[in-house]
Amino acid sequence: MRITRLIGTVLGTTLLLTTALPAASADTGTAPSAAGPLDRTTLRTTLDAVHEAGMYGAYSSVREGTDRWTGAAGLADVDTGRPVTPGMRHRVGSISKTFTAVAVLQQVERGKVRLDAPIGDYLPDLVPGERGRDVTVRMLLNHTSGIGDYIRGAFPSLDQNSTASLDEERFRSIAPGELVRLGLAAPATGRPGERWSYSNTNYVIAGLLLQKVTGQDAGTYITRNVIDRAGLRHTTYPRTPYIKGPHSKMYESFYGLIDPPRDYSVYDMSWASTAGAIVSTTDDLNRFYRTLLGGGLIGRAALAEMQTTVPANGVDYGLGILSFDVPGCGRFWGHDGAVFGAGTIALSSPDGKRQVAVGWNLMKYQRVGADGKLEPSPIDDALNAHIVRALCPAAVSEAEPESRTAVAETRRLLPEGLPGVDLAPGTWVARR
Repeated sequence: MRITRLIGTVLGTTLLLTTALPAASADTGTAPSAAGPLDRTTLRTTLDAVHEAGMYGAYSSVREGTDRWTGAAGLADVDTGRPVTPGMRHRVGSISKTFTAVAVLQQVERGKVRLDAPIGDYLPDLVPGERGRDVTVRMLLNHTSGIGDYIRGAFPSLDQNSTASLDEERFRSIAPGELVRLGLAAPATGRPGERWSYSNTNYVIAGLLLQKVTGQDAGTYITRNVIDRAGLRHTTYPRTPYIKGPHSKMYESFYGLIDPPRDYSVYDMSWASTAGAIVSTTDDLNRFYRTLLGGGLIGRAALAEMQTTVPANGVDYGLGILSFDVPGCGRFWGHDGAVFGAGTIALSSPDGKRQVAVGWNLMKYQRVGADGKLEPSPIDDALNAHIVRALCPAAVSEAEPESRTAVAETRRLLPEGLPGVDLAPGTWVARR
């Protein structure tokens, strides 16, 4: 089967080249032992298991109230053997969408934007004609606009079963308006408001809306009014292809088309724009969602709008934030995302007290079977197990029925993922 057919169905992960690599692990925390609400032994064991299953390297931060644990397992550089360490900076992909949505909702609170106003009222030249009249700001933020994704247009070799354009465009600077043009030229995914269909184009338009109503570059506004306001010290909206500060290499396999996997940690992220360019750490992501859910970035009414959801392939999607329920553990809010070589997820309980954020540095490691489907990967199971144990401390034993249900339900979300390409929710195995 041609890999490009998967671009229309699933983008995932799996390449078990690390089984012979030496494992490295580290953890830190505020409490001196595992006695407290966080089971540090289990968290470390399950994170180590992600590396042992074939992931090059992973880092994780877990919180329960004021108690926290952060750890790392595996390699940041497979050539030198440099280990990953807690707190490494990381491209977080579509988690950027929550930041962008918060920024737009701040403008809603100030009366400069109306969620149910047509986008053409603000950007008539960018989204002209019928679409400009029918697509609302809300539809952009909850992915019901029907506007297609720009990814294939931005990386055309993917339609020829080739990843050549990933390398050819590594240092390309592409303007947000050009990304929107590519997205508007792509086939529509439905009529405005008809159904949920993930598209990165929506959030590039949202960024241009932000620029129009604030008079500032969107990245500058998000930095000053979201990142800085939340007190995030290691989160940036990048201006260069380089990540400042300690970080891992970021390896892309693209289902074996890139063999061995190639490092894409140095990359011009203008192609991701306000849909997915942010760099952060797992600790910062937990702080961000905790601040957001606690009312520190937008008020109660705006947060209620943000948490008004539509059905989205097995989860619920709001305005730049998703939610899903883990049996026996309750509802969690957050987002996830991926860029070339890096995957991330951050989830929080509604009160922000229980949180997990995980990042990893090998993407689309899965293989395609003879039936044209992605083959199961032990990496997916290991990631899911770590996340479930972080969110649900009682679900420690697979022998417990409730624990088995929780793992199965999370597996349904995480390996299956949601539509999108490389910047989608559920994106360590994301679909378009």
